[in-house]
Amino acid sequence: MKPDSQGWLSGVRRVESPNRDGRPPHTPINLLVIHNISLPPNEYGGDAIKRFFTNTLDHSAHPYYEQLRNVRVSSHFLIQRDGQIVQFVPCNKRAWHAGVSNWQGHSRCNDFSIGIELEGSDFESYTERQYGALVRLVRRLKRRYPIVDIVGHSDIAPDRKTDPGPFFNWGCFSERQK
Repeated sequence: MKPDSQGWLSGVRRVESPNRDGRPPHTPINLLVIHNISLPPNEYGGDAIKRFFTNTLDHSAHPYYEQLRNVRVSSHFLIQRDGQIVQFVPCNKRAWHAGVSNWQGHSRCNDFSIGIELEGSDFESYTERQYGALVRLVRRLKRRYPIVDIVGHSDIAPDRKTDPGPFFNWGCFSERQK
């Protein structure tokens, strides 16, 4: 699992999202943002997240999906409940995951961050396989990019977001990174 020159990692599933663009020139990638997502909310499995990030979600398939009709978002990575990692956007490109955001006085966090979605919600624990995959992924990314901080979406958009939520075990994650 090593990034190539464009920022695609080997050894992970690739599903390309059109929801991306270029990063500002000479901007170091120094922030990782951890999110959670489940579609429909609090349900796991299926391909709805992949379809959402690729603009192919059938909005009639579930009542919740109608509110996502014109939403265009993506993340660099998704870690599924079984630990499988899917990459949607190469790390050298800007994924649309952070929205209106600020970290340590720097706005537009998409410009300088990598987004990692965990399949989950604010209401239940993440799996051991997800933590293992997240630690492996973060180690690989830190070898390639000058990552300084790892934060939750709630840290960069506290008035809008709560993820990765109260069931994300920051202590366990930090301890495993050592």
